[in-house]
Amino acid sequence: MILLELFIGFLKVGCFAFGGAYGAIPLIRDVVLSYGWLDDEMLTYMIAVSESTPGPIMVNLATYVGSSQAGFYGSLVATLAVVLPSFIIILLVTALLKAVLKNPYVQAVLRGLKLCMIGIILATGVYMIIRNGIVMQGSEVLIRPLILTLVLGAIYFGSRKIKKGGISDMYPVFWTH
Repeated sequence: MILLELFIGFLKVGCFAFGGAYGAIPLIRDVVLSYGWLDDEMLTYMIAVSESTPGPIMVNLATYVGSSQAGFYGSLVATLAVVLPSFIIILLVTALLKAVLKNPYVQAVLRGLKLCMIGIILATGVYMIIRNGIVMQGSEVLIRPLILTLVLGAIYFGSRKIKKGGISDMYPVFWTH
């Protein structure tokens, strides 16, 4: 009976928790307190522990509450219940996205977004180089870092151009033959 309660309780959390883990804490608190699995003080401690351990807070809390109520199987059931809705949603989105990605208009939009993202990343890189004094200090241009930045950029973009031309990654291995 406790396993079914854990499953239903954390399935509610997985289905209706939006806005990230911190938005889900009131829902988790409501479910845990309504079933009487933990008291408010212990739940507060477990939220703090879940924040400080690796992994999503909802999964950490579900695993702990399940373990405290029904041991290993309780932690397994609670964890599966909290991630099941997200897993199903991702499967559905992936199936729909696969069909949508074949549309030429969607492909055109994605190509445009790719170029925009490249521009944003490049602009951010240039801004960081200038802002952090890597190539400029006040109004003075620092020549050595500027040359190094340009050489590294040329090597990067040059190697990409060469690789697109069909040269194998194994090419340097065969230079000696």
